[in-house]
Amino acid sequence: MSAITSDMLLQSLANAITLGSLYALVAIGYTMVYGILRLINFAHGEIFMMSMYFAFYFVTAAMLPWYLAFLFAIACTGILGIIIERAAYRPLREAPRISLLISSIGVSYLLQNLAVVLFSGIQKQFPPVAMFQDVITIANVRIQKLSIYVPLITAVLVIVLLYLVNKTKIGMAMRASSKDFETSRLMGINVNRVIAVTFCIGSVLAAVGAIMWGLKYPKIEPYVGTLPGLKCFIAAVIGGIGNIKGAVIGALLLGFIEIFIVLFFPALSGYKDAFAFVALIVILLVRPSGLVGEKIANKV
Repeated sequence: MSAITSDMLLQSLANAITLGSLYALVAIGYTMVYGILRLINFAHGEIFMMSMYFAFYFVTAAMLPWYLAFLFAIACTGILGIIIERAAYRPLREAPRISLLISSIGVSYLLQNLAVVLFSGIQKQFPPVAMFQDVITIANVRIQKLSIYVPLITAVLVIVLLYLVNKTKIGMAMRASSKDFETSRLMGINVNRVIAVTFCIGSVLAAVGAIMWGLKYPKIEPYVGTLPGLKCFIAAVIGGIGNIKGAVIGALLLGFIEIFIVLFFPALSGYKDAFAFVALIVILLVRPSGLVGEKIANKV
């Protein structure tokens, strides 16, 4: 192992925070849906992928300015999340939980193959944005401006989300619905609307994460969301799935694990993805509820 300088440590720290922040936005979508439906939405990675295509075509085909294109892509992804919930999950609300799980896997493969048919399997280049690509130098460490924007945007969105969940009526309805559907309905809560809003918010956060992911790793193809989707699911489980703060903690931890393994053990860089799954197995063996999660009794 070569000598590690302070500059290398600072560079890796910046990269780890950026990667963890990207994971956090997508992991929150997993944890919100699970918190209410007790469902692992395996189509979440494909929602991530579709939002990248939305942004790409709004810029390249519709010729919109990047900021409008990204806003429209985020809005379309939120609508897509609502459509998926309405078409694939709501009809199975009273079915055995395994039916919902199978449905989510089916939606995942449907979106992947739909993307192949509509957009082809040829890899595309995500449109660059100059203000994010510029590089600044801090203490001999070269940091892309995107690496500064990503944690800031993530922090703002997480704060807004926590305020929404803890301080607003729709947030109160979300928390009530996560405890008991029937009692929530008796109290006058429109559970269907609450679940639709939850899917919309999770999809919007995934879209923001996907757009920033595309700016950092500018390659798009129909399976681009598979591995990030799995890793963000792992991050949610590590933190404590169903817990928003836990998802953020798990995502940051996973980002640090990946980046610093490459830093300290460069020979293992080709296996860095595998360490996410190792971390998942360790957490499931040692603390199945996650780092900050609580045991939740199964719904009847």
